[in-house]
Amino acid sequence: MKKWWHPLALTALAITVLSGCGGGKSAETSQANPSQSGGSKEITVYTALEDDQIKAYLESFKKTNADIKVNIVRDSTGVITAKLLAEKDNPQADVVWGVSASSLLVADHNGMLEPYSPKGVERVSPQFKDDKEPTHWVGIDVYETAFVVNKVELEKRNLPIPQSYADLIKPEYKGLIVMPNPSSSGTGFFTIAAFLQLFGEKQGWDYMSKLHDNIGIYTHSGSKPAKMAAAGEYPIGISFGYRGVTEKKKGAPVEVVFPKEGSGWDPESNALVKKKEIKPEAKTFLDWAISDDAMKEYGKNFAILAVANPNQVYPEGYPADPLKQLMKNDLNKSATERDKWLAEWDKRFSVKSEPKN
Repeated sequence: MKKWWHPLALTALAITVLSGCGGGKSAETSQANPSQSGGSKEITVYTALEDDQIKAYLESFKKTNADIKVNIVRDSTGVITAKLLAEKDNPQADVVWGVSASSLLVADHNGMLEPYSPKGVERVSPQFKDDKEPTHWVGIDVYETAFVVNKVELEKRNLPIPQSYADLIKPEYKGLIVMPNPSSSGTGFFTIAAFLQLFGEKQGWDYMSKLHDNIGIYTHSGSKPAKMAAAGEYPIGISFGYRGVTEKKKGAPVEVVFPKEGSGWDPESNALVKKKEIKPEAKTFLDWAISDDAMKEYGKNFAILAVANPNQVYPEGYPADPLKQLMKNDLNKSATERDKWLAEWDKRFSVKSEPKN
């Protein structure tokens, strides 16, 4: 992962700032209750889950684990992955929660994950968990590539709503599209991985060069393009499906489009970090993280859950069977090729990336 961040950036990443979660870095989000436990049990959890999800999810955990203090370090997928790699010889996290499986596979290839099969892991769909026993990573939900399109803004320009990746490179959309930077965003990465796997490497890079001509800016957040499209800052945001649905529910004049060629995707996943002291509280957290209570909370933000629910009602705007929308995805290939792909993408396209915070 050499090309992700310069050494000074990695140094900065290693500094834990105990501040509000809204700051996007690190925060204490669950306080221990010494009166119940006789003392504080404490774990550090690295996550790329959205800020507005974490608090609600942890309320569920606290109902049965009030004696465990959870220190959350939150950032985008690329930053969390770079931070884990920078700390390889002195790991700080106990658990990784809600980070792309392709990123966790990078950590696993570097010998950084401790095998652990959480209670109830047999309920998780096989395509959304590691095939080893015990498992090295376990998915919780799936996010997928979608276009969030501001209908009002396109109508002003007398332009049709794009329905496919092929549509996005048409010259009439020049400068009208925003998408996530794959070096920092998991959504961005599984989207370019989709291009490279669907079209093949040569045609995939050729496609991205044409798409680049139509890009206004690359963001460092997978949800930001959806929000920008909803606000009318750009007519088209390449994001993930549920975030577009959320913006539509808020009243934004958007349509959520799932590309005809198939959506790129990755399971948001969990793992136990390999370190000298494996805390039992870390395993308790991972057990809860695939429990029915946790899945109920994830279902408020994602259509596809790692534990299938035969009675699940998919949000309005999703395909009748969202699983059929997902392209054939080789997660191990994405992990193996990630460094090379990101270096090449950065060399070709990062000139349009928004400034880093």
